[in-house]
Amino acid sequence: MTVTILRADNPGPMTLDGTNTIMVGDPGRGPVAVIDPGPDDERHLRRVLDAAGTIAMIIVTHRHLDHCAGAPTLARWAGCDVLAADPAVRVGERGLVDGGRISVPGAELRLVATPGHTSDSYSIMISGADGVNRLATGDMVLGRGTTVIMHPDGDVGSYLASLETMITLVHDHAVAEILPGHGPVVTDPAGVLAYYREHRLERLDQVRAAVAAGARTPAEVVRAVYTEIDDAVRPAAELSVAAQLAYLEPRDD
Repeated sequence: MTVTILRADNPGPMTLDGTNTIMVGDPGRGPVAVIDPGPDDERHLRRVLDAAGTIAMIIVTHRHLDHCAGAPTLARWAGCDVLAADPAVRVGERGLVDGGRISVPGAELRLVATPGHTSDSYSIMISGADGVNRLATGDMVLGRGTTVIMHPDGDVGSYLASLETMITLVHDHAVAEILPGHGPVVTDPAGVLAYYREHRLERLDQVRAAVAAGARTPAEVVRAVYTEIDDAVRPAAELSVAAQLAYLEPRDD
C-alpha cells in the first residue's frame, strides 16, 4: 500500500462528502504518515489509527478545523508529532518547510508551499513504491467544484502563483492523481489545474465587469456574478469575491 484514503463523517456545503484523511506508506513495513486527520471525531480517528497501525507523524495541509481539529487527539494516541505551517496547529516543534522531504516505508514525501486558499496551505508530493506520483492538495484543489479563497487570510495572487507551481509539478513529475481535501480523487491533474486557472481568470474578468457596472460590496458582486449559487455557500462566495476585489484594487508603485 502507498496511499489509503478514509473519509470523515462531516459532509456539508463546504466539505462536500467529508474530509479526506490520507495515510501514506506501507503499514506492514513500518510507521506511516497521516495527512489531515480531520475533525475531532473519535470514531473517525479510531478508524485511522486502526488502519495505520503505527503513525510516524501527522501532516496538516492548513489550519482549518475540518482538517486539523482531530490532530492533537490522534497525536496523543499515536505518540507522534503534528507538522504544520501554522505553529498554533503543531504538536512538537517541527513545522513544514517548502521543499522539505520526508521518508516513510513505501513512500517519499516532498513538502510544497501552495498558499492561496489560506496563507499556510501546503501540498504534499507523494512518490510511492508503486511508481505512481500523487499530489495531496488540501483545499487548494477539490474533487468537485473549485476552491474558495478565504479572505483575508487567502490571497488571489498567491493562489494563482500556487496553481502555476502545481501545474509545473504535475508536468515535470508525471503526477497521475491529485488527492484533494474533499471529494473524489482527481485522475486528470493537468486538465483540472488548467481549468482552475482558466476559471479564476474568467471570474476576475466577471468581477471587473460587475464593479464597472456599479457593484461595490462582495454581496453585490456575488448577486451579479454568481447568479445560480446555493444560499448555503453564499458566504464562501462572498469571501472569494472579497479576495478578488482586494487583488483588483489599484496599487501604488
